Amino acid sequence: MKRIHYYSLLRMTGWMLTALLLSLNVAVADIPAHQHDTVAVQQADKPAAAEAVIAVQVTANHPDWLYTINENVTFNISVTLDGKPLSGAKLRYEIGPEKMTPTIKKETITNGTVVVVEGGAMQSGGFLRCIATVEYEGKTFRGVATAAISPETIAPTTVMPNDFMEFWMKAIADNAKVPMDVRMQLMPALGNDKVNVYQINMQNHKSGMRLYGTLSMPKAPGKYPAVLRVPGAGVRPYKGDVKMAERGIILFEMGIHGIPVTLDSIVYENLRYGALLGYPSFNLDNRDEYYYKRVYLGCLRSVDFIFSLPEFDGNNLIVMGGSQGGALSFVTAALDKRVKALVCAHPALSDLTGYQFGRAGGWPHLFNKKEHLTKEKIETSRYYDAVNFARLITVPGFYTFGYNDETTPPTSFYAAFNSIKAPMTIFIDKETGHTVTPAQRNKQIEYMLNTLGKN
Repeated sequence: MKRIHYYSLLRMTGWMLTALLLSLNVAVADIPAHQHDTVAVQQADKPAAAEAVIAVQVTANHPDWLYTINENVTFNISVTLDGKPLSGAKLRYEIGPEKMTPTIKKETITNGTVVVVEGGAMQSGGFLRCIATVEYEGKTFRGVATAAISPETIAPTTVMPNDFMEFWMKAIADNAKVPMDVRMQLMPALGNDKVNVYQINMQNHKSGMRLYGTLSMPKAPGKYPAVLRVPGAGVRPYKGDVKMAERGIILFEMGIHGIPVTLDSIVYENLRYGALLGYPSFNLDNRDEYYYKRVYLGCLRSVDFIFSLPEFDGNNLIVMGGSQGGALSFVTAALDKRVKALVCAHPALSDLTGYQFGRAGGWPHLFNKKEHLTKEKIETSRYYDAVNFARLITVPGFYTFGYNDETTPPTSFYAAFNSIKAPMTIFIDKETGHTVTPAQRNKQIEYMLNTLGKN
């Protein structure tokens, strides 16, 4: 910390010196440490040239982008410059089943009209993607559209091991022998006059192994429903959710890496590209030591923690998450019957073995890499594949996604969705990639509030 403070002091001193030199009309360019600041000062009185706005829009010719098996798909590509059709630009496009080698690759020169491209048909359920790129003034611009081909027919490629439930029941029983040893640290700067926010840490999986998260809870006395928010992939801090708690909902947001979740952002950045780089494949060859074992158990331990809170109403609990968190919501709802509903966006870790069958597998795309194509790793994946948890879900859920998701392929998560026998509310924002739009977010919150009786 002292080094950081000293560096900041030097920077401040440099800025003050620069200002002084400018006031004396001295050339700041003579101070090499601040040449970039100098350029900004010297050019401040010159109007910046407006950057051209290039848009590459790709659409399928059915309004809902939905097709049947063996039905031809047509894609329309339009390229505009500042909202006007662009001529003379090099347009490249490729079409094929998502994540697979394109079956069509062509290029043309734009002439100011819509480029109509025949994408062909698929002989089985899946997703056919058109990616178009345009080069303009040394930059590349990109557009995507993905047609859904009878997605309700997509079946999983992964199989459920015969001892799947035996494996997880034993893991849960072993975890129950590890005392929770909950420790709560009030974080006054994160709360307000109506909500307390705490950093929570507790034991999970093994003695001495900790799980961290943030708890946001109304201050007013009473009994409240709860939401367990499970995280997407990555390494990050968590600041609580004051707005949700202000609605009269307890919210616990768990981290998965066993590190405090309120540290300086540089700590997580260093871990993301250092010790935790590639964590989804750590110990993949051993089902008992695979990285996600303690993560999945941590979801269930988080439910235990919520049920231990005197302020919890003891009944109304929803689990929600997206991407990696979508998979974790499957796991939690499948293995803990105290969960009343789930809210899930574009779940990862779904149908991981898809690549072995010539189609897209789920994030983290383990089996499109030769080093992971071993009997042991494939077998381990079956105990952690979201599809096998989806098969066990018995509670209602809200599911949202987009067809243009290039991180968690729709082919993979439809294999999971089609395995669910419980009631499903689905909201498709077809043009969305791997994100949650405001429309999707509003639908999630509406579903959650209605389910918890808070709307």
